[in-house]
Amino acid sequence: MYQPEEILNFWFSEPMKSHWFNSTEEIDTLIKDKYEFLWEYAADNNLQQWQDTPEGCLALCIVLDQFPLNMFRNKAIAFSTEQHAVMVAKHAIIEDFDQQIDKDKLAFLYMPLMHSENMDDQDLCVARFEAAGLEENARFAQHHRGIVEKYGRFPHRNALLGRKSTPKEIDYLNSKDAFMG
Repeated sequence: MYQPEEILNFWFSEPMKSHWFNSTEEIDTLIKDKYEFLWEYAADNNLQQWQDTPEGCLALCIVLDQFPLNMFRNKAIAFSTEQHAVMVAKHAIIEDFDQQIDKDKLAFLYMPLMHSENMDDQDLCVARFEAAGLEENARFAQHHRGIVEKYGRFPHRNALLGRKSTPKEIDYLNSKDAFMG
């Protein structure tokens, strides 16, 4: 079984770093082949002990939040462990584990909050990125929060999740400003 350090070494190495926000089918397949069983194991609450350390929380957020976005790109299941990852991120914040994580890795601890469609999570995300001085991430967090604030959700997920888009969401999705991420 993998340990948190192995997940962190994989995620924060090349070629992964260059594909975090610009993945390829090959990278998605690599992650699925290598880690789908671990994601399933974590989704079934079998890695709770990872929450005992800052590194474990960070690794668990990556497994529950980032890996499914790659493994299940353009499928509803990609969001199925998002709230589990949010709970891990909040636990890490309560325990002050985020204060013990290197700044260049910290974004992935807060990222589940950015992916949440809950306004309290969005507000917490922006506050944490700003407090950490992660300005670029804070701008993205503010953008995500603005979408959730305006629509109550991420409209680009509607089709995947079987939700009916409102006329305002359809206008937004058809605009040049639409976030499709």
